[in-house]
Amino acid sequence: MKWIYQQFPAWKTARLGTRLAAPTVVAIGVMILASSSFAASGDEGLDWVAMAIQLAGGLAIFLYGMDKMAEALKMVAGDHMREVLGRLTTNRIMGVLTGAGVTAVIQSSSVTTVMLVSFVSADLMSLTQAIGVIFGANIGTTITAQIIAFKVTKWALLLVAAGFLMEFASNKEKIRTYGALVMGLGMIFFGLAVMSAGMKPLRTYEPFITLMQEVSNPLIGILISLTFTALVQSSSATTGVIIALATQGLISLEAGIALAFGANIGTCVTAGLACIGKPREAVRVAVAHVTFNVMGVLLVVWFIEPFADLARSISPASPKLTGVNQLAADLPRQVANAHTIFNVGATLLFLPFAAFIARFAEWAVPDRPMRDDEIENHVKQPRYLDDGLLKTPSLALGRARMEVGRMGDSVSDMMKAILPAILEKDETGLREVEEMDADVDNLYANIIPYLRKIRLEGLSEEQGQQFTEIIEAATNLESIGDIIETDMVSIGLNSIEEKVVISDATRKVITRLHGKVSRALDLATQALTGNDVEAALAVIGMKAEINAIAEDATTHCAERLVADDPNRMNTYAREVEIIDQCKRIYYFSKRMSKAVAAVSSAEEDIISEAAD
Repeated sequence: MKWIYQQFPAWKTARLGTRLAAPTVVAIGVMILASSSFAASGDEGLDWVAMAIQLAGGLAIFLYGMDKMAEALKMVAGDHMREVLGRLTTNRIMGVLTGAGVTAVIQSSSVTTVMLVSFVSADLMSLTQAIGVIFGANIGTTITAQIIAFKVTKWALLLVAAGFLMEFASNKEKIRTYGALVMGLGMIFFGLAVMSAGMKPLRTYEPFITLMQEVSNPLIGILISLTFTALVQSSSATTGVIIALATQGLISLEAGIALAFGANIGTCVTAGLACIGKPREAVRVAVAHVTFNVMGVLLVVWFIEPFADLARSISPASPKLTGVNQLAADLPRQVANAHTIFNVGATLLFLPFAAFIARFAEWAVPDRPMRDDEIENHVKQPRYLDDGLLKTPSLALGRARMEVGRMGDSVSDMMKAILPAILEKDETGLREVEEMDADVDNLYANIIPYLRKIRLEGLSEEQGQQFTEIIEAATNLESIGDIIETDMVSIGLNSIEEKVVISDATRKVITRLHGKVSRALDLATQALTGNDVEAALAVIGMKAEINAIAEDATTHCAERLVADDPNRMNTYAREVEIIDQCKRIYYFSKRMSKAVAAVSSAEEDIISEAAD
């Protein structure tokens, strides 16, 4: 299957089928089971096959519209999501607001949770902060219910047509993206209308009404909804079915609330699956998510009737209607409002206790001590790369950028250690530097395939530029690591074998050059990880200064050829090799910075002259 995606990138849309297939099969299965169960009643007036097709097809259209709208929203606002999360402080309220905003935009609490796992694993965010964002993510998911509860299904096909025209008739990428958003929204409403129409005959079907009355039992309702959400891994799918049932007046408000509670717990299954095989920090985030959702439901489930009365009191009513017609008119908004009230209320209640939930998660998932063989053979593993973010390229690119930053830190450590090892003829130190490159190679071996996966998802023009920056930086850093591991370590080993002695005066000029190049390397890494154009321009501006220092060092070494030293030629060769390798390292650092600053070769000299 991977080969097919690689050869035919357009086929990547087929992956959506795995998401649509589950709810479609479940819907058809429910209808078939229902038809079998009700066959004994002798009712021949319902066309169960047609109803199953409408329910399954409507659910598929609904989910496809959700996916299409979410992808468009990610393109419109997703590029800023990483920066928004990255600026979180210890302020829990800001964490809640940010979690709600991010989840409302990307329409996926699971993606938000995966991002949190990366931040917590990287020590960029505490578990307590992450819990605040999880609270907000639960609020963000209620936006879906609020959108589809509005009576706008009659405009569904108009939205589909308008969105289609915008997406396929315009040459401007922004208009096409907004077109996809509008078209996705129309498909959500149309899918809801199809599901609702498919269920309409059940309004007068006594056996089904009796069955739905059983759902009013909170435990049964929660279990049914939890199972359905876990199977389809989408609380949005469950929300769509609940609203469709409510639109036909087939469930009571109490049953709708119980089903919404089950969806809240069921959505934790996705986070639980995402943390399988991940670090302990990831598991703790999932445990905190489950703890919060389950505790919230347990506190309110005993008071569903008064909670339902509260939802009715704040929702618009249709007093002129009666019976099923009144339920069909009022229930969708009441269910959506109950869903929102529950999640906002649970957040306000548990937010002061976020630290206690974090401690519970740490107690439930303690750190595992490393074994002796792991310590001895430990190689730096990727910390940020997560396949769960691939469907949001802007976030995945941010993770890759941070991983390349770790790669840069390892190369910087090698750079700082290599010159002292050469000058002091420290063979042990040289071997340690050589081994340090294993970290660089391992990170590079994971980053490049991850970037390839991102590319297969399809990128906007801006994201394409970011992709180029990151992959060039990774390649340049890998080249620098190889220079240090192979060439500079060899210089040090040859110096030991040839008994080379470098004078104090030469050490000073070489150390000065090495220091400047090390500074350029650090700034280049900073420019990449922080998208810092100023730091990138600073590296480019160092060109004239580093060339001048390298030329002075070469001249100094050449002048010492006449020194009274029987090993002078070997010493001169090693000194010049060190200078040349430092110049090569600066060259690759400058290439990294040029990609970040989008500077051409012609502009490079102007910047360098201005800095000089």
